[in-house]
Amino acid sequence: MPTSPHVEKHFEASESVRDVVIGMSDGLTVPFALAAGLTGMAAANPHLVVIAGLAEIAAGSIAMGLGGYLAARTDRDHYQSEKEREIRETVELPELERQEVADVFRGYGMSEEAIAPVVDAIASDQKRWVDFMMRFELGFEEPDPLRARNSAVTIALSYIGGGLVPLAPYMLAADVMTGLKFSMAVTLAALFLFGYVKGRLTGIAPLRGGLQTVIIGGLASAAAFGLARWIS
Repeated sequence: MPTSPHVEKHFEASESVRDVVIGMSDGLTVPFALAAGLTGMAAANPHLVVIAGLAEIAAGSIAMGLGGYLAARTDRDHYQSEKEREIRETVELPELERQEVADVFRGYGMSEEAIAPVVDAIASDQKRWVDFMMRFELGFEEPDPLRARNSAVTIALSYIGGGLVPLAPYMLAADVMTGLKFSMAVTLAALFLFGYVKGRLTGIAPLRGGLQTVIIGGLASAAAFGLARWIS
């Protein structure tokens, strides 16, 4: 009796997708909360909110992009440092390194007779040996050399794109309260859509993901609005 092939569906978010999520989520919530807070001030007007919002988006995108760049550079520098250490150890402590290779396979329940030729094959080529130790002993994957630049650009652009969503209604509104109402509607819808799509990609319930992002963004803006009202 023929059976349909078994297909496993796994989501492995690419680095670019992670960067978009980081930039977009902050871009939607932080300028949204800032605009709501400024709206709560007695002297606020749409022009003030737009100027302050654009300044925040510019500063936030630079800060977020720089943070992504430094994080990626730190990962690459750490990888290079560990790789250089493994290269030295394969030269200075080859027997110890061979035992570490064997320990990896012992963890899978292989017999000593089966392990010995595998260790010999791996240790016969230093590059292969070092790559094996980096991946299976330390759990490192070699980072993309362009990762830092790409991460910075992706996060910054995603932050700008997200930040313009809550700010756009203020650019068209005649007064701040009208701008706030439309900003809330547009931004909460965008937050729900963003959370829904993220949920679909990551495997969690899409509706749950959408509601979570809406609640977080709504609470942030409500807190900022209430605090500004109370202070002013």
